[in-house]
Amino acid sequence: MTKERFQKRSTSPLPPVGRGRGGGASANISDRGADTPTSNSSPQGTGGLPAHRRDDLVLVGEFGRAHGLKGEVRLKSYTGDPVAIAAYGPLTTANGQKISLKKNARQAPGGAPDMLIVQVEGVTTREAAEALNRTELYLERDRLPPPDDEDEFLLADLIGLPVQDEAGTIVGTVVDVPNYGGGDLLEIRPAKGGATALLPFTKAFVPVVEIAEERIVAALPDDFFAPARARPDDEDEA
Repeated sequence: MTKERFQKRSTSPLPPVGRGRGGGASANISDRGADTPTSNSSPQGTGGLPAHRRDDLVLVGEFGRAHGLKGEVRLKSYTGDPVAIAAYGPLTTANGQKISLKKNARQAPGGAPDMLIVQVEGVTTREAAEALNRTELYLERDRLPPPDDEDEFLLADLIGLPVQDEAGTIVGTVVDVPNYGGGDLLEIRPAKGGATALLPFTKAFVPVVEIAEERIVAALPDDFFAPARARPDDEDEA
């Protein structure tokens, strides 16, 4: 499976169904919690083959906690236009269950642009909405339009890829592709362990992306994984 959002090494505006790299609204995918669940569990424990084993499915959203008393629920949307997730028609859970969203999706108050409040067909109580918590929603890949050009990538086709430096040494693995408003970033976990670091997802820093070959070549600064230094005023306070 993959997430729906397209990534592009450019400063192009948002494509209609995916975030272009270097453009678009800020969305912090790295902030995890009740609002942005990450497990593959499905509602009511009905089981089934995990969708992450199917390459034909694209992850387009994840339910969070219930909102209010009338069956509304928070939803993390991975579509380029977050509210467009409700226009795709029936979506599939990890266990093959079909879920239809009503078309009154709206941005969650005080949240990131991709955090929505939605209603699900047939869900009318808070208890039923809570049962959806941490459920991932998928769409068949062939129902998505193709990327605009060869320099666009689905977000989760990038996540998990090894990163090597220009000498061919594996230096880390992509664990996320956040965007804080200034352009998409590769969050890379170092191969030798330690804290992750962020690299601008541009051709200058990431000259080679080969999805089929499962490799990314990055031009990393020498101190890329070095711990952040304390500011002078922080040292004075200590």
